[in-house]
Amino acid sequence: MYRTMFATLLAATASIAGASTTKEQLMKPPADARHYTISSTAGKHGDIWSWKMPDGRVAYRMSMSLRGWVTETDELVTLGPDRRPSAIAIRGYTDSGEATEDFSVDSGGVAHWKTVVDSGSAPFGAKRYNPYGGPWLAGELDVDALVAAGDKGVDLLPTGHASIALGDTVEITGPNGKKTVRLAFVTGTGFAPSPVWLDGDNRFFGNAGGIALLPAGYEAEGPRLKDIQDKATAAMVRDVAHRFLTPANRTATLVDNVLMFDSVAGRYLPNRAVLIADGKVAATGAAGSIKAPAGATLIDGRGKTLVPGLWDSHQHVGDDWNLLQNVATGMTNYRSPGSMIDEALSIYKRRAAGDLLAPDGKISVIIDRKDPLAAQGALTVSSAAETVAAVDKVKAAGLWGVKFYTSMTPAWIAPGAAEAHKLGLHVHGHIPAGMRPIEAVRAGYDEITHINFIMMQAMPQEVVDKANTAARLEGPAKYGKDVDLDSPAMKSFYAELAKRRTIVDPTLTVWEPQMTSDGTALSPEYAPFADVAPPSVVRGWKVGGYPLFGGLTRDDFRKSFAKMVGLVGRLHKAGVRIVAGTDGYGLELVRELELYQQAGLTNAEALQTATIIPARMTGMDDRTGSIAKGKEADIILVDGDVSKDITNLRHVETVFLDGYRLDGTALRKASGLSGMPK
Repeated sequence: MYRTMFATLLAATASIAGASTTKEQLMKPPADARHYTISSTAGKHGDIWSWKMPDGRVAYRMSMSLRGWVTETDELVTLGPDRRPSAIAIRGYTDSGEATEDFSVDSGGVAHWKTVVDSGSAPFGAKRYNPYGGPWLAGELDVDALVAAGDKGVDLLPTGHASIALGDTVEITGPNGKKTVRLAFVTGTGFAPSPVWLDGDNRFFGNAGGIALLPAGYEAEGPRLKDIQDKATAAMVRDVAHRFLTPANRTATLVDNVLMFDSVAGRYLPNRAVLIADGKVAATGAAGSIKAPAGATLIDGRGKTLVPGLWDSHQHVGDDWNLLQNVATGMTNYRSPGSMIDEALSIYKRRAAGDLLAPDGKISVIIDRKDPLAAQGALTVSSAAETVAAVDKVKAAGLWGVKFYTSMTPAWIAPGAAEAHKLGLHVHGHIPAGMRPIEAVRAGYDEITHINFIMMQAMPQEVVDKANTAARLEGPAKYGKDVDLDSPAMKSFYAELAKRRTIVDPTLTVWEPQMTSDGTALSPEYAPFADVAPPSVVRGWKVGGYPLFGGLTRDDFRKSFAKMVGLVGRLHKAGVRIVAGTDGYGLELVRELELYQQAGLTNAEALQTATIIPARMTGMDDRTGSIAKGKEADIILVDGDVSKDITNLRHVETVFLDGYRLDGTALRKASGLSGMPK
């Protein structure tokens, strides 16, 4: 059905040499093809064309390079008499691997499909096939069908149901003058309603967002359309916030007879009592030692664990629905390593007003060199002076940090970092191409994001020099398995990071599915949610893994990923601070902690990376990150003994956020999850 291109972008893509279909084998659009562009505030990232073939089939061609990850796909669609696709053929490669996909309906009315992650057949009936991939613009056929279906919506294959709700119109300007477009929201293809823009005839016009898909010539209208749809989304989520943030949910609560995690000491305390009142932890003590005030809610904590609210230290915020889901899964705080300034300020303002149910967070802004490989949403710069000016802009906005990105000129890092530190800003980021991580730290980095950039310390120079391309995954995938993590050079590297008090944000769950998956099963970070997430979302979680290249096997890739996990353990043992982050939905956070345990951290040490350590990193540990008298009541109550099994953190029963007592079941339902994950 409608292919939402604004879901979390997977941090991998096929190299041309690694894919079975090459760019040269894909279709060439004719000169008169309809032309859409893919763009962001950082510039243009790609193109999509559509045209009609001589035999009547509809053709699409997509070409995109996003931060060095390349997508090259085409699609041929055969339309039946009822305008439903009766055959679809997709070829090429995408940011998650080989894109080959086929769908057809036989003479008996049975539909058949085969993708890189699944295959099946079912009676076609009145349903529409929901493609796993393909050029984004091909989703226009599905949007038009949803409009035609009206309130009844459309049943999908392999499973699911989608519908569309039409909103208000707005006038925009393009190459042919003024044009009226209408905002609409598609439901049934994701966790929450997904915005789309229609033309004056209520047919697909385009998409706006962090990345926009719009007809060529209308790119300048993208930010305005995004602002309009963001305000419409904010109104929906505001209603949800008002249902939860009520005086009835802010009364005093006594949790008694509970296992409590002491994040400061890194230990679990049995048989505890915790009183929450007026938004604070009013008292803690032995079970049965605290008297509940009149009107308080009493919770029997036997068989449960009380934990400081979780932190995701790599959560690119900006989607209101995702923030709501973060709360539903136990996240009360986050660190965003790159958000748009206007979005960040909007989140802060609406959260403070009680109009947005979201974790509390600290936000950085990305700074990257003006380049075709620049990060979307970045402040782009062309000199050291512009780098310093961009840092000043982040400080003037009142935000917390700057994140330098992969295409930055290495010589600009030191002056940019010096300015940031002078202004009291945190400095972190990817390692620019041509630098090794220790050089970035010496130039002023307080923190390095992503474990693959830590692995760059041991990579050949040709990999380091191309770290703003797919080499930042392909290099560690190829050479990682052979790195001696205990060599004198690597031990010296760890020791210097520890001495400089460098922080590392590994995001192992970004790389696990790309390096270890063969498409036969859901990756471990998503498998626990398979039964409670929308079917279209679950299918999208299946990936075939990063395409193999250079004679390497999937087992080679898995060995390289195991070295990444081992690298986290070596860093921790050397005294380097680790903060847990996902660079995803946030649903991946507990799996990230599981992997830290595999790396050698204890259960308690792993949980500290998502509680007290990020609170200290952001300077918020005086009010959050631990359960102690006088601190803010950002706490979660989960079913089960977390000390024995850290995955019990997924079983959120109650979230205390800013002192409000929020029911986990109701939060999950509001955020698109149908029940408790496994």
